[in-house]
Amino acid sequence: MNSQPRIKGILLVIIGAMLWGVSGTVAQFLFQKKGFSAEWLVVIRLLVSGLILLVYTFTKGNHDIWKIWKSKHNCWSLIVFSIIGMLGVQYTYFAAIKYGNAPTATILQYLSSVIIVCYLMICNKKLPSKQEIIAIVLAMVGTFFIITKGNIHTISISKLALFWGISSAFAAAFYTLQPRYLLAKYGSTLIVGWGMLIGGVAFSFIHQPWDFTGNWSVSSIFAVIFVVLFGTIIAFCCYLESLKYIQPTETSVLSSVEPLSSAFLSLFWLHVPFGLPEWTGTVCIIVTIIILSRVKNQDEQIN
Repeated sequence: MNSQPRIKGILLVIIGAMLWGVSGTVAQFLFQKKGFSAEWLVVIRLLVSGLILLVYTFTKGNHDIWKIWKSKHNCWSLIVFSIIGMLGVQYTYFAAIKYGNAPTATILQYLSSVIIVCYLMICNKKLPSKQEIIAIVLAMVGTFFIITKGNIHTISISKLALFWGISSAFAAAFYTLQPRYLLAKYGSTLIVGWGMLIGGVAFSFIHQPWDFTGNWSVSSIFAVIFVVLFGTIIAFCCYLESLKYIQPTETSVLSSVEPLSSAFLSLFWLHVPFGLPEWTGTVCIIVTIIILSRVKNQDEQIN
């Protein structure tokens, strides 16, 4: 058996996840060192990335990028995904970084896996398995260490960072569950491209793209380019390409390098304090992801 395609898939998902993690830390640099607003970065990221993805989809042979608008039901579903899912997950994540830091925001967003499991158990009227119970407990323990540093009497992050971080987890869960039919019918690049563009246009009514605050410099220009190009488009394409060579459950596990890359870069570049309690919480949540991925894989094999 040729192992090269599998190695290629593993490298692609790791690169994509690392780019996502690094882009969060770069966004923190723009917010806290250069005075950029989260609102401006969100609207620019969505508009530019959405346009580029739609152009990419068109040039790759899918010339009918308007086909989804021919179905009234599907177009409304797309609009809901774009505003609540795409815009929701982008803004809540960046807001959590703005009021806290990139590693904490990324780790809290990964709680979406637990939210999805709990939601599906309620919908399917199914009791959790032992593995799922262990995963949920680990997620709770990990969150406790992240937000309290192990001290039950204090919260080590701001209330706004905690609020936006948990909101980001719920938005990510919605982002994952809601568009499954659309993704299966029209493909991920088309749906995500439209989702970003529509989300960006909708958010433009709240924060105009030309309403800018911050300090432009060579480093901030490169940082914006990195967030939009490498942290969004290239990361997304790497992740999708990896699915051709390895199983989705494997990509879920390997993508857990995202919070690790964010934590290491924040520690060494921005000198964000990240001690033993935070690392303990991070490991707990990453183990949660691995357990839930294994459970999902077993369910798929049974079905």
